Amino acid sequence: MTNSETKATLSFSDGSPSIEMPIYKGSIGPDVIDIRKLYGATGKFTYDPGFMSTAACNSSITYIDGDKGELLYRGYPIEQLAQNGGDFLESCYLLLNGELPNAEQKQKFVDTVTKHTMVHEQMQFFFRGFRRDAHPMSVLVGTVGALASFYHDSLDINDAHHREVSAIRLIAKMPTLVAMAYKYSIGQPFVYPRNDLSYSANFMYMMFSNPCEPYKVNEVLVRALDRILILHADHEQNASTSTVRLAGSSGANPFACIAAGIACLWGPAHGGANEAALSMLEEIGSVDNIPRFIEQVKDKNSGVKLMGFGHRVYKNYDPRAKLMRETCYEVLNELGLQDDPLFKLAMALEKIALEDEYFVSRKLYPNVDFYSGIVQRALGIPTALFTGIFALARTVGWVAQWKEMISDPEQKIGRPRQLFVGAAKRDVPAIDKR
Repeated sequence: MTNSETKATLSFSDGSPSIEMPIYKGSIGPDVIDIRKLYGATGKFTYDPGFMSTAACNSSITYIDGDKGELLYRGYPIEQLAQNGGDFLESCYLLLNGELPNAEQKQKFVDTVTKHTMVHEQMQFFFRGFRRDAHPMSVLVGTVGALASFYHDSLDINDAHHREVSAIRLIAKMPTLVAMAYKYSIGQPFVYPRNDLSYSANFMYMMFSNPCEPYKVNEVLVRALDRILILHADHEQNASTSTVRLAGSSGANPFACIAAGIACLWGPAHGGANEAALSMLEEIGSVDNIPRFIEQVKDKNSGVKLMGFGHRVYKNYDPRAKLMRETCYEVLNELGLQDDPLFKLAMALEKIALEDEYFVSRKLYPNVDFYSGIVQRALGIPTALFTGIFALARTVGWVAQWKEMISDPEQKIGRPRQLFVGAAKRDVPAIDKR
């Protein structure tokens, strides 16, 4: 963040003195006006519901240009990372450390993560306290937060080594906990991780193997899951990332901070988009019902929405969608699901949305959630666990953002202000006069 030597002058029509505020330039993206002295100089706050025009931190991790349809991890385009940048753990290393690893660094990182994938044996008793039909996200909020009870040796957030160990533990143990949540929900025994498998292959093994028969790793499906994880690993200062940073600003331990991020991601306006897209397909039912559905979507009074199309951030196209579309077709071909009614319905809806002038003119292109939901269903992942997979992928982003925040000398405990519109100060009337 460099001072551009230019100032913004704020003048008031109520007679208050004007104030000059420095303007800072980032390496790319909009300039920011430093308003930190605004209240002290004027007694006034800014008002920005949702913080849509407020930069709460400076960061060097992820950059999004919604107008261009651009997503960069540490400067690298997401398209290049997903196609040419190696596996998910390579992207993890990049997000955590700022640079892609060389062969020696990659191997050391992979070995370290792999050796931390097991969770404490007593964790299984936490699961027994949940109902079998508990939502996986509620289970993850509880079990991830509970990790702080087992790993006291890495809770000093002011110790760089502790922060590093906690980061590795969270990335390594999330697949195990997500798989345990799934196994518990269907009444199958927990499956221990295997150190001879890759990160994504190990997760699928813990999810879908059972003691009765050998499990065969399908590399096409492993690659598909790996791409899902890479594409969802970080997404700048979104709601859950901001939640992690806000929780972390109080000095809370990293496990509690990530549990807070999981809780926020659980909200349907944030992490449930691919689940909503799949539910929409199930409600449409068949290809024959698509014309009627499209009519309802175009009718503003119907209340029917086209889920999985368009994006709040990307005003043109979601750069992750093209990659996820390729993966979607690869998985369907590998599993012979091209003629599955639900998948045929999805592809028919995609074709109409890409050709219909109503959707094209509004840039309502299929986004990453539309395709990722289809892929996850094809992989055998239940709809209720979709957001859990999202949390698994996003953990590395949350951890990287948390570590960056802790190391930032300008970071303070989060304390948003308010525009108070309630009753002014008044006296409590005597009891006999109420």
